[in-house]
Amino acid sequence: MTTVSASIATQAQTLTFRPARASDAFVCAPLVFASGEHEFEFFLGVSPERCITFLAFAFGLNGGRFSWRRHEVAVDANGEIVAVLAAHDGRRILADDPHVVFTLLRHFGLLRTVPMLLRGLVLETELPKPKRAQTLIAHCATREESRGTGAFSALFAHALGKVERGLDTPAREIVLDVLASNTRAAALYRRLGFVDLPRRKPRSKRLPAELESIRMRFDPRAPR
Repeated sequence: MTTVSASIATQAQTLTFRPARASDAFVCAPLVFASGEHEFEFFLGVSPERCITFLAFAFGLNGGRFSWRRHEVAVDANGEIVAVLAAHDGRRILADDPHVVFTLLRHFGLLRTVPMLLRGLVLETELPKPKRAQTLIAHCATREESRGTGAFSALFAHALGKVERGLDTPAREIVLDVLASNTRAAALYRRLGFVDLPRRKPRSKRLPAELESIRMRFDPRAPR
């Protein structure tokens, strides 16, 4: 093991993991935004600051795809959150669409919400909801100063197998999406055991080219 890899392993060993809490909203919201800043800016059509404010509001709610209830976090020796991920179990997302409509209406009002929902439908052609047999990993992010330390890999390893999150393999098919342009993240996911799935249809002409994404599936037997 090299000095660098030994240092990374040591830092990862100092982490603890727990389910997110509603009180984590203002810390986790910038991380959730960083996990898909281009997607959020397209969907919401507002500045990064307003995106983060909305995500903090939605994270603090008890339901929906942005809720703290969907998230797991990694915490360092100082008690600070350094990484986050969400798990969306395809068996438990029936209320997600009505909930996001309600959340957008509460936060932005009717006039802003309608075009957001229309853009959301376009985005969903590229980032489809998980099927009933799938669990979608999303909102994968690490605090900037903790990147390259193994924090997210350790968090994913901790979350993997959690039945209550729908991450029990091989019973569940675990999938995620990554921007085609985000080669660094895609390389990380491949090291974790994800493989690219073939694209089934072309990108929507109404979706910006920079939002073209790759869907990946977890395969523990894949070469790393």
